[in-house]
Amino acid sequence: MTQGKRVELSAAQKTGVWCRWKAGESLHTIGRAFGKPHTSIHCLLAHHGGVVPAVRRRSLLALTLAEREDISRGIACGSSIRDIAKCPERAASTVSREVARHGGRPEYRASGR
Repeated sequence: MTQGKRVELSAAQKTGVWCRWKAGESLHTIGRAFGKPHTSIHCLLAHHGGVVPAVRRRSLLALTLAEREDISRGIACGSSIRDIAKCPERAASTVSREVARHGGRPEYRASGR
């Protein structure tokens, strides 16, 4: 048994698949509309149980780019972790973990992820 070639769908195509699926179109009709085999459409739908997946959003607990830039400026000025944490009103442990996770004080950069 040979493996078939994996069929990739763009984000716009996936949105179109879900819209057509919710409108009640068959797998064969959707597949023909996108020039893909109906089995690839089935795989996409089955992976999510036939329910449109929720839009992914960044957690409110994650540091924003502006907060990371404040941390970077504080490190450049030689401020302590506690002083740096006061500006974005974050816990010192959060700032400390962020700095340690990205190379420590000598290598920390706000962007580049």
